[in-house]
Amino acid sequence: MNKVLIVDDEPDVLLLLRVNLEAAGYQTVLAADGETALIKIDESDPDVVLLDIMMPVMDGWGVLRALSERDNAPRVVVVSAKSSDRDIVRALTSGALDYVTKPFDPDDLVDVVARTVNESLDALEQHRQRMIERCGGPD
Repeated sequence: MNKVLIVDDEPDVLLLLRVNLEAAGYQTVLAADGETALIKIDESDPDVVLLDIMMPVMDGWGVLRALSERDNAPRVVVVSAKSSDRDIVRALTSGALDYVTKPFDPDDLVDVVARTVNESLDALEQHRQRMIERCGGPD
């Protein structure tokens, strides 16, 4: 069973994602801030991390920065209300493989998780590059 770490400071979002992902057959682990997320990554070795950007203690940018220094970082999908092309490109060039803006359709997010778990890193990298290009590329 694939494991997903959900990182968000909004309890309603954590619950919504947990219910939908567990219904789709995933095991879930929860964290409400970036610092806790890094601890949970070490403890639970998730296959995918769903990462919010705007959080207390350590934000999603800090988590992406910390993960970029690791050799065996999990696959990351950013799930954020920050929807500007600049933020999307920043996340994707900081190590995220995909970016989903809030509000989102829970079924669509489950599909993104399935793709992130199942596709090869090469295919995910091609998808990431297409998203960066659609958003105007890095500055």
